[in-house]
Amino acid sequence: MMEPFKLTHSAKKPSLFLLPHWTERYAGVAAGFSSRHGGVSEPPWETLNCGLHVGDVSQDVVNNRRLLADELGWPFEAWTCAEQVHGCHVHVVEAEDRGRGADSLDSAIGDADALITNERNVLLTSLYADCVPLYFFDPSAGVIALAHAGWKGTVLEIARKTVEKMTARFGCKPEDVQAAIGPSIGLCCYEVNEVVLERAVPIMKQLNLKPAELVVPTSGGKARINLKELNRQIMIKAGILPSHIECSQWCTGCSTDLFFSHRMEGGATGRMVSWIGMREGDFNA
Repeated sequence: MMEPFKLTHSAKKPSLFLLPHWTERYAGVAAGFSSRHGGVSEPPWETLNCGLHVGDVSQDVVNNRRLLADELGWPFEAWTCAEQVHGCHVHVVEAEDRGRGADSLDSAIGDADALITNERNVLLTSLYADCVPLYFFDPSAGVIALAHAGWKGTVLEIARKTVEKMTARFGCKPEDVQAAIGPSIGLCCYEVNEVVLERAVPIMKQLNLKPAELVVPTSGGKARINLKELNRQIMIKAGILPSHIECSQWCTGCSTDLFFSHRMEGGATGRMVSWIGMREGDFNA
């Protein structure tokens, strides 16, 4: 399987993972994921930490976000993000929400882990350090969405609820939706306990999946779990065509040289950011 996220390096600038299958095909669309390199944060957040909630110097974080926006050619004022509470609420971003959470936690959209909009010139963003970034784009309806899926959001089926909101609010057809699953912790590194398994296995069975295909037992009642594939299957169940779903092979746990990993770095680390946006005027469906 070809890796959909392409790493781009720029001297003294943020190193980014772009989604060229979308950005090259659809004029005016921006979509991708950041690395941990090319910012100004000091250890242990070095260097491109985009999370305001991890103890880093706030101004450094804002500077990192500005650097990233500049590299993308987007105004920083378009950066829009949510509080992220490991839930499944989907917030519809209106024009007046543009810029919320860009430079402060207080202004972020509250109690939401998924953002959806048909507004142009709004850059939806979401923060990660192992959880699964989910991207949605309906080129027919001109609608975009991002969802943050840790294990809690995954078992709450935030992927399905995002598709349902796209359908209910904007008339999207699931079969028209393009989706992508970004860099996140893989089956190789994500060991969980009985609490998580007791929540995840029933969802697998509801989807008519065999848990043995997504869960690898380890020891002491624990197991490694494939969150990416579980989210992919939830997307398919929601009506997205399998051929419309691209899935990154990058594991944040295996590649701490490129990514922040909450699991592998004991919690003392920064956050990457996912983004998706549509420009005014030059977007072609």
